[in-house]
Amino acid sequence: MIKASSLTNPKDLLLSSYDYELPTNLIAQRPIEPRHDSRLMVINYEKKNLSHVKHLKVWDLLHELRSQDLIVMNNTRVLKARLKVRLSKGSSAELLLLEPKGAGKWLCLAKPAKKLHPGDKLILESIEHETIELTVVARESQSGGRIIQFPSNFFDRESIEELLERFGEVPLPPYIKNHDSFDSERYQTTFATCPGAVAAPTAGLHLSNELLDNLSRKGIEQVKITLHVGLGTFRPLELEDLTNIKLHSEWAEVNQETIQAIQKCHSRGGRVIAIGTTTVRTLEACMIAGEGILKPFSGYVDLVIKPGYRFGVVDGMLTNFHLPKSSLLLLVSALIGRERLLDLYQAAIERKYRFFSYGDAMLVLSSSRRFK
Repeated sequence: MIKASSLTNPKDLLLSSYDYELPTNLIAQRPIEPRHDSRLMVINYEKKNLSHVKHLKVWDLLHELRSQDLIVMNNTRVLKARLKVRLSKGSSAELLLLEPKGAGKWLCLAKPAKKLHPGDKLILESIEHETIELTVVARESQSGGRIIQFPSNFFDRESIEELLERFGEVPLPPYIKNHDSFDSERYQTTFATCPGAVAAPTAGLHLSNELLDNLSRKGIEQVKITLHVGLGTFRPLELEDLTNIKLHSEWAEVNQETIQAIQKCHSRGGRVIAIGTTTVRTLEACMIAGEGILKPFSGYVDLVIKPGYRFGVVDGMLTNFHLPKSSLLLLVSALIGRERLLDLYQAAIERKYRFFSYGDAMLVLSSSRRFK
């Protein structure tokens, strides 16, 4: 099993050590078009001096990646998981679907949650569609959410997508202030095929079909994993002591084709480049589940990656610029070090990079087989 290495700085286990100040005008409100025209900060892990950082465009992945490399992408598709509901007493509320609990029951975050009590009836209504009645079944203590009973034929992520297309909205992050129909397409990767996420795997938003085609022509193989992005990814961390933090689990799958592609890549001396933190977590969890051996995996992932973690699969990653005090910031810090990452973020701020889901990207590379 992959084990954590010893930490050299106690501050790495303090949430306050992952804070930084970001001007609000650098929070991206709209995506760049075309997708591959976003800015790209490139960091080679073995070159510690910040002067070695490159400032390019995502399209330049064509020059930064080698023909023997492999890119691994998360093919989850974002559901229109935000539902506006009316209570039987006439007041309104909002649900965010997270995961199925069987027989048409779904775990949902509710806003405001204090309005929803077990036994309450909720009404889904639309001018164009027939009204649907839901029932609050229970409160879920771990998440603070509610278990909601939908009609029993909406029992999994695939079956409920039909209902969400009729009544739902794309659940954009709260820091994106303006919503329009454009987001249904743009807050989705071009390779999204498996419905189930409530937030996009945002690093993948940068990869246009044109770029992927050109990478393929260069000989760079592309494979997919699935992790349905949920509460574990976007819920903010709260405890100052990060020693034993836990994340809500998210469903993931890695098939035999992807396993074989990774093994062949490493055998030929190539690098496994993960597209996004969700892909990193899935691949590393797959290795841990196999006790140090990559095997097909299907199940829930709650792996926390923070400084001190030793990576067993990935040799590089494409990622966005993440929120302060987030689990995503911990993961990237585990790759290149917390202090160095915060220095890079400050450099990005000075150069007016765009941050968060619709923002610019960072490419972290290693010329060796493993991160040290």
